Amino acid sequence: MKQIDLMFRTMVAELQQRTFDDDWSEDFPPTGRFVPVKVDDRTYYYFDQPDGKGGQKRRYVGPEDDKEIALRVADQRAQKTDYKGRRKLVSTLIREAGLIAPDRQTGEVVEALARAGLFRLRGVLVGTVAFQSYAAYLGVRLPMAAILTGDADLAQDYAISAEVGDSLPPILDLLKGIDPTFRAMPHISGSPRSHAFRNSNGYRVEFLTTNRGSEEYSDEPASMPALGGAAAEPLRFLDFLIRDPVRSILLHNAGVSVVVPDPARYAVHKLIVAGRRQNDAGGKAKSEKDLRQAGILFEVLPKTGGGNGLAAALEEGWERGPAWKNALAEGVEAMPKEYFGPVNRMFEGIKR
Repeated sequence: MKQIDLMFRTMVAELQQRTFDDDWSEDFPPTGRFVPVKVDDRTYYYFDQPDGKGGQKRRYVGPEDDKEIALRVADQRAQKTDYKGRRKLVSTLIREAGLIAPDRQTGEVVEALARAGLFRLRGVLVGTVAFQSYAAYLGVRLPMAAILTGDADLAQDYAISAEVGDSLPPILDLLKGIDPTFRAMPHISGSPRSHAFRNSNGYRVEFLTTNRGSEEYSDEPASMPALGGAAAEPLRFLDFLIRDPVRSILLHNAGVSVVVPDPARYAVHKLIVAGRRQNDAGGKAKSEKDLRQAGILFEVLPKTGGGNGLAAALEEGWERGPAWKNALAEGVEAMPKEYFGPVNRMFEGIKR
């Protein structure tokens, strides 16, 4: 699997930096526009913004001769110019470099959560959507079969959520702003707290958190003060996955700056969880995707300079105890033939 041309890798770096540096205004984002309206002998500004339903919603801003408002208008114009430039970069990376954009539903969900502050509050995008972002992060084209998904998975460390002293707006309200059919899903335990939301098309948004190390907390969703009323499902091995995450870019609209697991940790984590899926058709399909994604990263990372990090992550997992060793060995053994070689060589190296 070859990297994309250096020119395109440079464009990705520029897009990522400009997106991260952009100071998005909650009141006047570059997707909208200021509209002057003359009333009698005076001009007033209103702000028109898409309502997500094909129309516009208009808000009053203030008189044209107000100096602060004039500055806001000028600043928004500058944002809009940069926004258009970033959209061109995204379009070029998709059309000419062959990188893949997320589906519209995923892009809108992640963008809304990013704007609301999820990544500022140290949330991490995980699962296949995070894997999609590695195409831009690593500068490689990923096979379509490995990146198809119908959900978005987000994670936050339990201690961070409890201690950060800040919170997202209500999650359900954010999701309904994208699609009014989103609903909170009941948890299998009967807990009144919900960690998952789904719309009428079956698209699912799920929040996960680190396991607190006690069986007392393992069967029901954890209360997460920073997640705007959403709970989160505690999962084993998640602390390993989301430790020391990295910043990447999702190629949606003008680019969405996201925080994702280090790809080396992602690869090793997928080896570990592949054998823990349920033994039914759905579980087997997920396990196969886990192993395929892990195999791709084991193949790609040494070529992009991430080989040392991959070996270090694998060694850390190996040293965490017998359960981890068994899970890793089972994952390697089940690896598809086309990826078995590089995975097994590195695995044998850390066992010595």
